[in-house]
Amino acid sequence: MCGIVGYTGGRKASEIIYEGLKRLEYRGYDSAGIATLSGGEIFVGKKQGRVGVLESLIGGLDGNTGVGHTRWATHGKPSDVNAHPHCAGKFAVVHNGIIENFAQLKERFFCGVEFSSQTDSEIIVRLLNEFYDGDLLSALKCVADVLQGSYALAVICADFNGLAVLKKNSPAIIGYGKDGNFVASDCPALAGECSEITILEDGDIAVVSQDCVRIYDGDLKPAERGRIKNLATPASLELGDCPHYMLKEIYEVPASVERTCAGYFTVEKKVSEVLRGIDRIIIVGCGTAYNSGLVAKRYIESFARMPAEAEIAGEFRYKNPVITPTTAVIAISQSGETADTVEAAKLALSLGAKVIAVTNAPYSALTRCADAVVPVGAGPEICVAATKSYTGQITALYLLAKTLAGVSAQASFEKLSVMPKLCIQTIENIDVSTLADMCARSDGAYFLGRDIDYAVALEGSLKLKEISYVPSEGYPAGELKHGTLALIDIRAVAVVIITDERLAGKCENAVEQVLSRKGKAVVITNVGGLEKTFEGRAEVIKIPKCDMYLSPLLSAIAVQLVAYRTALLLDRDPDKPRNLAKSVTVE
Repeated sequence: MCGIVGYTGGRKASEIIYEGLKRLEYRGYDSAGIATLSGGEIFVGKKQGRVGVLESLIGGLDGNTGVGHTRWATHGKPSDVNAHPHCAGKFAVVHNGIIENFAQLKERFFCGVEFSSQTDSEIIVRLLNEFYDGDLLSALKCVADVLQGSYALAVICADFNGLAVLKKNSPAIIGYGKDGNFVASDCPALAGECSEITILEDGDIAVVSQDCVRIYDGDLKPAERGRIKNLATPASLELGDCPHYMLKEIYEVPASVERTCAGYFTVEKKVSEVLRGIDRIIIVGCGTAYNSGLVAKRYIESFARMPAEAEIAGEFRYKNPVITPTTAVIAISQSGETADTVEAAKLALSLGAKVIAVTNAPYSALTRCADAVVPVGAGPEICVAATKSYTGQITALYLLAKTLAGVSAQASFEKLSVMPKLCIQTIENIDVSTLADMCARSDGAYFLGRDIDYAVALEGSLKLKEISYVPSEGYPAGELKHGTLALIDIRAVAVVIITDERLAGKCENAVEQVLSRKGKAVVITNVGGLEKTFEGRAEVIKIPKCDMYLSPLLSAIAVQLVAYRTALLLDRDPDKPRNLAKSVTVE
């Protein structure tokens, strides 16, 4: 969701904050703003649009202390007025999260007062100004006591040459620089600026000056929070020769597979201990993470012969799930901060389940609550649409399922070791240009597959609609005739994934059904003979032959490239699709 950056030190704050916001733009980009403090006066520049709109404003924002924000709207449409920071009296505030009781607080404390914006966030700065009597910590505590929801807040006060931070259910970190200190939502904002960071815990209030960081718990008692290494580096955020992060990150899929394998060796023993005595698995995730969980369900049931369920995390939270002491919950989240997934994991723990986190973020809310963590070695992923993190999740879940089956990671690695090379072959040799053109000209696309290919079909559909805005759905191939066939006509495209020779004939039937209704069909496959079967009638896109269970690593690349090429044909920005953000830290 929204990104926040704060700085106090010896340099011009607006310039440093602007660079940090550019590195956090994947968290939201419908408006942006910066507030700085100089000579006891607060200066504000904010505007609708991406972070780049601030470049012309930062020259007029003096001072060595400031806060900045890049927004993903929850309340109030994108506009200059609704952009952060919000100001009142001696305060300016930036907010990541959602205030659930803002309407009640307005009625209680500001009845009849006209607010400047339509956001839930403005209530925060109004309350700070209302409660402030010269004691900043006390005012912060009073605000924290009445807010309901999630928030990471960075605050500047005209009476204090520094920053204040409040954190609850949204990520916030403190960074230690050479000539000042920082606040941010995420590590990439501080790449190149801070080698060490501190992750705040829920309820923490931090007061940050150029030379000192003081952290207090929710009762204003001094709290010790350790320092850890900031793993984000400036080099990892560079585009290199690629025009977009999405393409760059697809090229990094082979490395994500290799790094995930290497990381698993370090946690295999711990994972095995946590899974001892488990007889049932529930997998939770949202979006792409849920789709990878569907692949994991297939792995677990096939390798370990153990019951496994895949649940959308936001639904799992509210369904009164049946949990026993021999249940393990695998919680999957790229960022480790996905609100629904973190809360699902906490619910599972409270009911007595063991929780294993599968995440690309080593320092996150999910890792802090889990019994064991399986690292996804994708590295920083800037594009909103998941690419290398999805294949990293598939790799991690394959190894985890093998552990459940009593197979060592070393033995499992033998089959995985060839996959990076096959991923490279897929990236370099596959041609999806015709399919992308079909999708761009279509009224809708339908991704079909059976068994494990159905899980990838869901991910292909998600990728296409989230970055090209072409309406798309994923279905089990056998379900086509149970309703969806009514949507097939000359303006529809069916993308059929076939990597299981046993089911190839069944999937061929789905292709024939589409063609007989004048729809267009394209087959993504590594099964031999299909080119001849559909010669002159449907295009066949070949991916390398591989172990059936590892085929999602290759078919995923194919559908990711389809989505990318389609977005370019339609002049969409594949890195920053409209209305979306990378890390969803609110419900």
